Amino acid sequence: MEVTGILAAIIIGLVIGALGRLVVPGKQNIPIWLTMLIGVVAALIGTFLAAAIGVDETDGVDWIELAIQVGLAAVGVAIVAGARGRRGH
Repeated sequence: MEVTGILAAIIIGLVIGALGRLVVPGKQNIPIWLTMLIGVVAALIGTFLAAAIGVDETDGVDWIELAIQVGLAAVGVAIVAGARGRRGH
């Protein structure tokens, strides 16, 4: 992966994190930087999963890959928000 690819993944990950947070119902008591970090990780994992199942190269927008990434981000946000909520933060 080239430097421009890594920068693009980070920027897309920031958007993915925000979308993932919007998907999770209720208020999440986690900082925005943590949401962004979850989004970046979800975007990277989602890209690898999409490649593994063969849906990473499609004509136009890769909707299936995007759905996988947002779903992973939503799961990540829900898990982290739940864990932080139990700790009393």
